[in-house]
Amino acid sequence: MGSNSSRIGDLPKNEYLKKLSGTESVSENDPFWNQLLSFSFPAPTSSTELKLLEEATISVCRSLVENNPRTGNLGALIKVFLSRTKELKLSAECQNHIFIWQTHNALFIICCLLKVFICEMSEEELQLHFTYEEKSPGNYSSDSEDLLEELLCCLMQLITDIPLLDITYEISVEAISTMVVFLSCQLFHKEVLRQSISHKYLMRGPCLPYTSKLVKTLLYNFIRQEKPPPPGAHVFPQQSDGGGLLYGLASGVATGLWTVFTLGGVGSKAAASPELSSPLANQSLLLLLVLANLTDASDVPNPYRQAIMSFKNTQGYSDTHCLQMWLSVPVTCAFTNSDSSPFPSSIPHAFQINFNSLYTALCEQQTSDQATLLLYTLLHQNSNIRTYMLARTDMENLVLPILEILYHVEERNSHHVYMALIILLILTEDDGFNRSIHEVILKNITWYSERVLTEISLGSLLILVVIRTIQYNMTRTRDKYLHTNCLAALANMSAQFRSLHQYAAQRIISLFSLLSKKHNKVLEQATQSLRGSLSSNDVPLPDYAQDLNVIEEVIRMMLEIINSCLTNSLHHNPNLVYALLYKRDLFEQFRTHPSFQDIMQNIDLVITFFSSRLLQAGAELSVERVLEIIKQGVVALPKDRLKKFPELKFKYVEEEQPEEFFIPYVWSLVYNSAVGLYWNPQAIQLFTMDSD
Repeated sequence: MGSNSSRIGDLPKNEYLKKLSGTESVSENDPFWNQLLSFSFPAPTSSTELKLLEEATISVCRSLVENNPRTGNLGALIKVFLSRTKELKLSAECQNHIFIWQTHNALFIICCLLKVFICEMSEEELQLHFTYEEKSPGNYSSDSEDLLEELLCCLMQLITDIPLLDITYEISVEAISTMVVFLSCQLFHKEVLRQSISHKYLMRGPCLPYTSKLVKTLLYNFIRQEKPPPPGAHVFPQQSDGGGLLYGLASGVATGLWTVFTLGGVGSKAAASPELSSPLANQSLLLLLVLANLTDASDVPNPYRQAIMSFKNTQGYSDTHCLQMWLSVPVTCAFTNSDSSPFPSSIPHAFQINFNSLYTALCEQQTSDQATLLLYTLLHQNSNIRTYMLARTDMENLVLPILEILYHVEERNSHHVYMALIILLILTEDDGFNRSIHEVILKNITWYSERVLTEISLGSLLILVVIRTIQYNMTRTRDKYLHTNCLAALANMSAQFRSLHQYAAQRIISLFSLLSKKHNKVLEQATQSLRGSLSSNDVPLPDYAQDLNVIEEVIRMMLEIINSCLTNSLHHNPNLVYALLYKRDLFEQFRTHPSFQDIMQNIDLVITFFSSRLLQAGAELSVERVLEIIKQGVVALPKDRLKKFPELKFKYVEEEQPEEFFIPYVWSLVYNSAVGLYWNPQAIQLFTMDSD
């Protein structure tokens, strides 16, 4: 097959690539394709490797962009791939390594070319490249195939129908990556795309029936976290004698393009990375998020979002079906993608999936942005999964990873922190959750470094982490949105605070102390500013009144949280009463403040009542004795003396046009993923490329 191309630099000179991109048309039946597709090299596994490959082949790709309108060679290549996929399932069953290997290579080339085409031209121009059809003399037919739509449908079929085996792993990953590339036109537009060719293909026509199967398959790929097969095991299983017939035959065919070519050198191995452990799971999750966040068409809602909103639990059906799921379909084996369970026709694109397996995967994968975004999407949009999760008796498996994200806020990007925080807010909307988290006792939380926590309830730990996030925000980012959501989560939990850890109680009052000092400082600055304005009318002054208003809103929220706990669960929280009494002087300045007088009534009553009992008990009281007096006093305090306030309840509501946030966020995850795809940062228009 010509001279070997052992170096990346040789690729632009390769005769077969030059013929593909040249001025001569190549028929889809030409033996050339078998030669072109018979290359063998370790598939690129990172964007760094793909960058090297793209830089080496960009001249070939641009040559094809220029010549393809006349030659139609891209269309011929796609037709070769389409014809091969019809036999792909049978080839997998028959272990036809060479056929699958060449089909994968065809798709790999298509994916590389498609990415350059999308970057270089508009969608309309792209479609013209895919509708070229050579006319024979005397043939005046105006009908032309829409190869772009055919290719997309074929990819969906490949992803959903081809069994996942060692020999099909790479082509499955490549099919998913190609679908992501197909949708990547969004990257090259500053505005969110609301109408595009991708919308038309995915939401109507022959692709639409694959919606539920595709979403289900992508979810199962995420659940299984299937690792790639060992190098060489998927195409050429070499024998101890150095080869075998299959390897000899294949290497005899592939004597030119990339036979010796490797991206990292022979035997090179990428550094271990959590994201690289399962390229299939990673790419599946990214594609799922891209599909879920497509905007609705003008007359058709996003069917992939509908599928995500409506899928149900396999365990919600008959006991026999559940038993079969557990006995015959463990998480590590190949899942069936058939949708045979009956659903009412009124539920579009509905299917069922094993919620227990999905829950386990979500708990284990929260170190990545995309897994956290998936958890948010499911909790927010699918009431079935939300009800299931809230009924779990092991919620600590889900909550602890979310808390760890917030705890390491300095190491996370702001979007990841927001998603984690909103997940907590959604969970705290449920009273059952707020009660149950105080019943879960944890031991030795190693990642919490401020203090050794040998034993603490999940509820108290949640309070500690949220308060720490608020304090971090006050000193660093000063984001009002973050403050609001943190306080809303605490407010939702406050009526069900139970047996608060002494450190959690201290941190609640410490946060109030910090806010009080901030209030006094801003008040002093406002006063000085007002005095200065009397002597000079020319100098613009800071808007201290607005700052003061914001901090007073936060202080009132904290007072409402403390009041809610005292009103609803005073007898369960002696440590909070102790912390209140220890820092009672903090609250003096707010007793007569017009903004806080009403909410201070109960707090003032509790402080006065218990201070009196401590005074009667004498001086030099130990901590144990003070807590004992508090517990006795709780029984003696008449409950009708505490004024009732409306229950604190905050519900997460997505802002208008959420796609303006989520679409750039999802594509930033795709762009920054360590697996499978590379885009030139100079061409990206959707979001600003940050150095970090």
